[in-house]
Amino acid sequence: QVQLVESGGGSVQAGGSLRLSCAASGYTDSSYCMGWFRQAPGKEREGVASIDSGGNTRYADSMKGRFTISRDNAKNTLYLQMNNLKPEDTAMYYCALDWDSRRLWRGDPKYRGQGTQVTVSS
Repeated sequence: QVQLVESGGGSVQAGGSLRLSCAASGYTDSSYCMGWFRQAPGKEREGVASIDSGGNTRYADSMKGRFTISRDNAKNTLYLQMNNLKPEDTAMYYCALDWDSRRLWRGDPKYRGQGTQVTVSS
């Protein structure tokens, strides 16, 4: 049973930073992609960033240069460092795991966490 547990969300002013963490457990196949997607009230799910089993990263255009995704394989933990946050980054952020990155980027992964709220005030 794959479990993903996010932490690190909160409220911050524009220009601030947050670091999200996702503790993962329950999988044995290492050929997976992990990442983050988000959903703001009244909006569709939006892929944020992903990292594959080879360490290759991908970012949504609006996050490039501001967000950094990383993983600690020894700790089975995924991170998302978010800098220079903007009010439009306000959303629920979900950790995701899938063997098909396209599903992850659609916000419909095979496994996802419960989400952590990020609120950015102007």
